[in-house]
Amino acid sequence: MRFRAAECVTKRWQIAGKSLAKRQTEHVTEKPMIHCPKLPDSPAGFTGPTAFFDYQHPAVQQFVARAVQGAANERERAVKLFYAVRDQIRYDPYRISFEAKAYEASSVIQAGYGWCIPKAGLLAACARAVGIPAAVGLADVVNHLTTEKLKQQMGGSNVFYDHGYTALYLGGQWVKAVPAFNIELCTRFGVTPTEFDGTNDALYQPYDALNRLHMEYLADHGTYSDLPLQKVIDDMDRHYPGMITRTTQAAPSGRFEDDAAKPAQG
Repeated sequence: MRFRAAECVTKRWQIAGKSLAKRQTEHVTEKPMIHCPKLPDSPAGFTGPTAFFDYQHPAVQQFVARAVQGAANERERAVKLFYAVRDQIRYDPYRISFEAKAYEASSVIQAGYGWCIPKAGLLAACARAVGIPAAVGLADVVNHLTTEKLKQQMGGSNVFYDHGYTALYLGGQWVKAVPAFNIELCTRFGVTPTEFDGTNDALYQPYDALNRLHMEYLADHGTYSDLPLQKVIDDMDRHYPGMITRTTQAAPSGRFEDDAAKPAQG
């Protein structure tokens, strides 16, 4: 089912007590954020830089230029960008920041790691940099192959609320892509990598390479024209009481993929 554009809403989101207007650079025009309950019908409003999709930054420009080398058309550029974000930015849910700057595309590239939401935002920024309309989507998923360390950090839950994905407008239609799990991580966990061809949705596989339950989608919260960080923070505070404090004061040590041999129970 497609939702009419009229069902999308716009509002000015607050980020850490500050409006987006206070976080814009002089090169970025403030725009209200659009939220659609599913995929947008129109790419209008899903182009251009934002505070988080800061693709005019030299770090993003260089990352994009390297990634799209040899691409002959828009679809090939999208595919190359997907794999660059998937594999060059390491998935790391142990080091989650709640500072807005950490979610800017340029900061994610400079850090070299990120969890699903900053990686989805980075892919959206890179796509917009080459003229492809893009949005960030949020969904709730059950991750059956999380680690015990991460599960404890999340208060014992294996439900990942507000899991981030990217929606790209290619060939007159929207396609979803999840660039979160890098290839090294997939190899360590025995998970089938998410592949993207620029035509079909590229979402997590329900089973891993050993036919164990891997990822189960529970709900889709729609798409956004910018990264709705305050919503994510509010939802984490509600679903994982104390997690923000635990993560800020003592984030789990080590690398997520190094705990692949020690999956969480239940």
